[in-house]
Amino acid sequence: MTQTPHDQLAKKYLEEFLTPFGIVQRQYEVPGEAKYIDVWFIPKQENISIEDLGLLGQMIQKPCLFEPYRNVPSRTEVRVSVMKLIWVQEDERRKAQKDELPEDEQPLLWILAATTSKPLLKDGNVVLKPGWLPGIYFVADIFKTAIVAIDQLPETDETLWLRVLGREDIQERAIREVLALPVDHPRRNMILRLLASWRVRIDIGELADFTDREELMALSEAFLAWEEQKETQTKMTIALNLLKEHIPLETIARTTGLSIAQLQQLQEESP
Repeated sequence: MTQTPHDQLAKKYLEEFLTPFGIVQRQYEVPGEAKYIDVWFIPKQENISIEDLGLLGQMIQKPCLFEPYRNVPSRTEVRVSVMKLIWVQEDERRKAQKDELPEDEQPLLWILAATTSKPLLKDGNVVLKPGWLPGIYFVADIFKTAIVAIDQLPETDETLWLRVLGREDIQERAIREVLALPVDHPRRNMILRLLASWRVRIDIGELADFTDREELMALSEAFLAWEEQKETQTKMTIALNLLKEHIPLETIARTTGLSIAQLQQLQEESP
C-alpha cells in the first residue's frame, strides 16, 4: 500500500490529536474486504471537553472515518472512500444486531482535502449546511459524507488544527500560528514534534512534490522550536534534580544555562 509522507503525517497527527477523546485506529481494515481506512475514530462515552478543538471537535461528536488527501482527491478516490464507509456502517449494524442503524448512529466520512476543485465539488452535488463553516461540503445525506476543503476554511482559531494539514501557504500560516502559541500550550508540543518529524522526512527526500519554499521554511522553524523545547525540557529536568539536592541556584544556573528567574519559578512549582 503506497503512502505519501503527507498521508503519514495526517494519520499520525489525527491519531495523537484524537486519542484523548476516544478510540483511534489507523489503517483500520474494512471487515470482509481488503481495504483500509486511514483513521477510524470512536468517541469516548464519558463527557470530555472538546471546546478547544474548534471545528475538529464539532466533527468528532460521533464515530467517523477520516481520509486525508494532499492533492485534489480523484472521483475514484472519493468513491472508494464512500465504499469503505458503507462497509463500516454495515459492520456496525451487524454488531448492534439491528436490521438498520438509526440515522443519528451512522458513522460519518470526512474527506480532508488540502485542496479541491470546482469539477469535483460539482460532481459531488455538494451543499453547505447551516451550523457549519464555509469549506465544509456535504454530499447527499444518504451517503453521510462531507468533503472538507481545507484551502477554503476561514483562517481562525477554530480551524487551526485542520489547517495544519493543508498545503503551501495555508499550511505555512497555520504552522506559524502554532509557533506563536504559548510555550506551555497543551497541544503546541505535540504538533511541533510531528512537524519536526515531517521536516526530517523532507530532508531525506521522501516528499517529491514539496515545492513551496515558505512552507518549507515554516517547517524548519517548527523543527528548530521543537529542538529548542526539547533542550529546555532536558535542562529543566537536570535543574529540578539539582534543586532537590539543595545545590545553590547560581551553581545550577551556570551548569544548565537557565536563568535565576526560571530556576526560582521551577522551585516554586516543584512539590
